[in-house]
Amino acid sequence: MPKWLDKLAGAGPYIVMVLGGAAVALGFNLLLIPVKLLSSGVSGISMILGYVSGWNIAWLYFALNVPILYWGYRVLGRRFIALSIVNVLSTSLFLQVIPVYPWTDDRLLASVFGGMLVGIGSAGALRYGGSSGGVDVVASIISRSRDVAVGFLVVVLNTGIVAALGLLKNGWNAALYSMLSIYLTGKVIDIVHTPHRKVTAFIVTNRANELAARLLSLPRGVTILKTRGAFTSEERDMLMTVTTRFELAELRKIIRGIDPKAFVNVVQTVDVIGEFRRSRS
Repeated sequence: MPKWLDKLAGAGPYIVMVLGGAAVALGFNLLLIPVKLLSSGVSGISMILGYVSGWNIAWLYFALNVPILYWGYRVLGRRFIALSIVNVLSTSLFLQVIPVYPWTDDRLLASVFGGMLVGIGSAGALRYGGSSGGVDVVASIISRSRDVAVGFLVVVLNTGIVAALGLLKNGWNAALYSMLSIYLTGKVIDIVHTPHRKVTAFIVTNRANELAARLLSLPRGVTILKTRGAFTSEERDMLMTVTTRFELAELRKIIRGIDPKAFVNVVQTVDVIGEFRRSRS
């Protein structure tokens, strides 16, 4: 592959981060913010602070993400945080550049299409190894350190944000429409990225030892199984590892970097009994 083409391919995820930031900003400034609705997580907190105080939502969004990204930098991989920083900066910039102008005055339409746009932008970031900052980074940190119900924590946070909007506005219409928007954002992320918190990857490869050694850099165990192809009768090794959706992009990158010809099957994991996080002794 020519060097310029290789560099262009390497820049692909960063381009997706910028485009994802643009999609999120469009959903905010053209659909949600004009009718005083909320998104989820840190963006929802920045919106409600902006509505109450009159402060610039773009700057609030950026300021709230800075300590979270710094925390992520100390705990997670540099590439994940670098991509997340590009996405957060892009979103903040586009929030400043794109004027707040209502595409529609109908709150139902705004919540549906605003939630979908935000979901597309956030899912693209997750799919290509980054995140939209905020709760995504916190969830990734928590999922690596211990096996807790991250989804439940996110639901509690979003419920608190929506309840605060209802109390501040002395009415629940905006809060209920915001709940619809947040729900649709989550559904789009599930469709584009993956709906399952835990997944199991089965990897058939000729470079099992090298790949297993690299996968052990993640906080998950790896099992090596002997397999034999029914058609070719060729014996090969298969790696099995259980991971989370927040680590799936990193897993894909590792596999492609070591054995692009590996056969990979990723399936839903309904439940895990036993130690999910590999202990480091």
